[in-house]
Amino acid sequence: MADYSDYEDEEGVEEPVLSEDEDEEGDEEFENLPLTADLVAEALSLLCKTGNGLAHAYVRLDIHGKDITDIDMLKTFIHLRYVDISQNKLKDISSANSLSHLLTLKADKNLLKSAKLNELPYLQQANFSSNKIDTLEGIEHKLLETLNLNSNEVTEVVGLDPAKLTNLTTIELRSNKLTSTAGLNLPALKKIYLGENKIETIVDIGRLKHLSTLHLRDNKIKTLDGFTEEMENLQYLNLRKNDIATFDEVSKLKCLPKLRALILRENPVSHEDGCRIEVLVILRKLERLDQDLYIEDERQEAEEIYNQRMENENEQTGEEFVIDDEDEA
Repeated sequence: MADYSDYEDEEGVEEPVLSEDEDEEGDEEFENLPLTADLVAEALSLLCKTGNGLAHAYVRLDIHGKDITDIDMLKTFIHLRYVDISQNKLKDISSANSLSHLLTLKADKNLLKSAKLNELPYLQQANFSSNKIDTLEGIEHKLLETLNLNSNEVTEVVGLDPAKLTNLTTIELRSNKLTSTAGLNLPALKKIYLGENKIETIVDIGRLKHLSTLHLRDNKIKTLDGFTEEMENLQYLNLRKNDIATFDEVSKLKCLPKLRALILRENPVSHEDGCRIEVLVILRKLERLDQDLYIEDERQEAEEIYNQRMENENEQTGEEFVIDDEDEA
């Protein structure tokens, strides 16, 4: 039985929702407050060896929440590896192009309209959540593993090159303006978070054989076309608060061989009589529906219903019904 300790209905850490007043600040002019030598001196830490190991430099910089509007000074700190510039008033972070040793970048809660940077050869984690980003062009870091773009203004996934983002395993695009999953055909993806968008169609993800977790909560999905048997590792699917209305749509998930946890509450189909058992009749290997694991009595009831339906179907076609022991395993 699968371990659901990591399977929460909530899609990752909730990003704060900006009020209308706070949101409007992005269009205002702020007092210019550039990064200074004094601020840098206070914010540097983690002394490490650099280059050939004969020199040392501080590699961590944390200047979050300083209302900074300009980080041009970062160009001279080429050895930085961990940079936190979140919760400032930055509209431009192109100075980070000089940080060729960067491993982690936190640039959330600023005023960015783009996450475009030159390719940073060692960057593994990037957080651009809660900005005003509407384009994904210019994200081409070959070692990037996790990318957070929650709470932005992205309308379509265009510009993420599968040939370059070969190590990207987790992408978060919650609370954007997406209408489909098009463009998310990145080969290494294991976790996709797309809750709180306007998604109606599921496309371009059918070949993601490494995908294990897919969050589509709070969208406008009516049909479950787009899933394929090539998605051989998908275990957790969150469809809470969509527009799935029939069990015929749920049947389209039978192609997913490892699906073990499904969230369907707040869909029209979840209000149908006997929904919990009917879903198990359809998806016989499912272990959890919504928050509750299936118990043995439910499994037995679902199996009896399944077998009876198969017998009835075979009587109509004149074929003999045989229980497949391998399928039961």
